[in-house]
Amino acid sequence: MRFGLFIPQGWRMDLVGIEPADHWETMRSLARYADTALAGSGLPGDLPAFESVWVYDHFHTVPEPSEEATHEAWTLMSAFAASTERVRLGQMCTCMAYRNPAYLAKVASTVDAISGGRTEMGIGAGWYEHEWKAYGYGFPNAGDRLKALDEGVQIMSQMWSEGSATLHGSYYTADGALCRPQPLQRDEAGRPTIPLWIAGGGEKRTLRTAAQYAQYTNFSGMPEEFAHKSEVLRSHCQDLGTDFDAITRSANFNVVIGETEEVVAEKLRWIEDHYRRVSPDAADGQIESWRNGPLVGTPEQVVTALRELEELGMTYAITYFLDAAYDRSSIELFAREVVPHFQH
Repeated sequence: MRFGLFIPQGWRMDLVGIEPADHWETMRSLARYADTALAGSGLPGDLPAFESVWVYDHFHTVPEPSEEATHEAWTLMSAFAASTERVRLGQMCTCMAYRNPAYLAKVASTVDAISGGRTEMGIGAGWYEHEWKAYGYGFPNAGDRLKALDEGVQIMSQMWSEGSATLHGSYYTADGALCRPQPLQRDEAGRPTIPLWIAGGGEKRTLRTAAQYAQYTNFSGMPEEFAHKSEVLRSHCQDLGTDFDAITRSANFNVVIGETEEVVAEKLRWIEDHYRRVSPDAADGQIESWRNGPLVGTPEQVVTALRELEELGMTYAITYFLDAAYDRSSIELFAREVVPHFQH
């Protein structure tokens, strides 16, 4: 199993209380930690704990909009590209409608050049209605957003593999848009590419688009739902003649980990206090979702939960720690006591 780490960027109220002038150093230092952190004892010869770092592509905070900072995803991609050396760089996930897809492909290709070929491309149809309307994007119905996602992915794929794109669609048009530089990465056929993650669990369109184009999917990490979405994806792959086993299935996880159950309970109390303070009107729902997540417990309990998910085909866990900007002990415990169980 492979592991990624979300870097707090403010979207989930995870930089509250830190001076704005210190935000970048907080984010940079965590990215640098992930870049160099070793699993297990951390002695020479141990494997890296985290394969990748991730941010969200949002402009306004959740669970409700506020005046707290939310740093822009692709600006951070460029900054992390220049300030790290090993970890791969992803967004979970870029909203197709926020940037023209030909332009977005160009941005991603430039980040790939800066990073020496470490870019991942997370893409989805978008959902945060308040944010869409606030920025003047309107809010098309789900069907239109998903059709636009499909067209945008076609343009991006052309831009990377062929160096230009032409498509006259219902939602997007490209007419010889050039992509220079092309990505540094190459697919199995030797063509320039950036790994494409299509995020979301929509069964009729999102997972069908993923079956057709994606190297990675990202949907619910709750075991029953993960198993169901996996079977839907498999069915689409069979219909399209694509290789289901070639698609890595990933999920995002809120992690609450402590050496004992008493420490876990203490961390959950901190999360409750945090949300009561920063978002009192939406706190109950947030607290409930954290308590009921699959990766809540001691290292042994978290390993057991991940084993169950691994048996279902989840082989890439992207982890989020609410307290990451304030205290790295949870991340360090996860790297030391959980990750080594899944490295071969």
